Amino acid sequence: MAGRALRRFPVTRATAAWLVAGALVLVAPTPAATAAAEATTTDRSRDYQQVIATSQAAIGRPLLDVRLRDTAGKDVRLRDFQGRPLLVSLVYTGCFQACPVTTQFLAQAVREARRALGEDSFTVVSIGFNQPFDTPAAMAAFKRQNRIDEADWHFLSPDPTQVDALTANLGFVYEATPKGFDHVTQVTIVDGEGVIYRQVYGETFDLPMLVQPLKELRQGEASRAVTLDNVWEKVVLYCTVYDPQTGAYRVNYSLFFEIFAGLTTLGAVAWFTLRELRRTKRV
Repeated sequence: MAGRALRRFPVTRATAAWLVAGALVLVAPTPAATAAAEATTTDRSRDYQQVIATSQAAIGRPLLDVRLRDTAGKDVRLRDFQGRPLLVSLVYTGCFQACPVTTQFLAQAVREARRALGEDSFTVVSIGFNQPFDTPAAMAAFKRQNRIDEADWHFLSPDPTQVDALTANLGFVYEATPKGFDHVTQVTIVDGEGVIYRQVYGETFDLPMLVQPLKELRQGEASRAVTLDNVWEKVVLYCTVYDPQTGAYRVNYSLFFEIFAGLTTLGAVAWFTLRELRRTKRV
């Protein structure tokens, strides 16, 4: 109806000039409005920089050992997960958009990471920070609703008195709003000794942002305890590379041959050197 009425409207030169002038008034912002918009953008940029700075400052901290309950109501502590790398994701069960999207994408990334690094290469925990509402029952429902059936992924409820200490320890920034919470979307990577190693941001992210730090941690573990199995694991990890065309990790077998050739060459050089040294001593 509006379109038809506009087409029947008699447009004279005077009317056209009036319409153009009105449009300019409506479209062109006033200097005050422009300044206000720029100030708002600057404030948001500063706020975002501060949030990321707070998050990054957590790297290198020992993970706080807080009390939690799993979906069955059983008491657990974060130290129970030491020994392997740990992924920590903070969510709230009343969230109907960002947290479900983040959790479902994380599930895809976890599957790819375990395919590349091994099924038992790391543990995942999702912690409900909106207490007392993110109860074990609420976390269990959140897990079902998002169809998370990955092994060694625990949905946990912290002690309400320790939420502030836990979020501060992780560098997790959040703020209550009329619609729920505004919060940084991050996955915290913790090493096997319980020290925060890396932060990964976004509802979605490039797979290497998660897998590469885990790969580094796994390679470090293999180096500390040198056995035949660990050496082989380190070789496999080294030869596991990201394929941007498929968006997945694969074992690059050509690297096996390069490593084998390199070791063979080093062995031949060492043998030749020893032989010459013995010959020199005899002379």
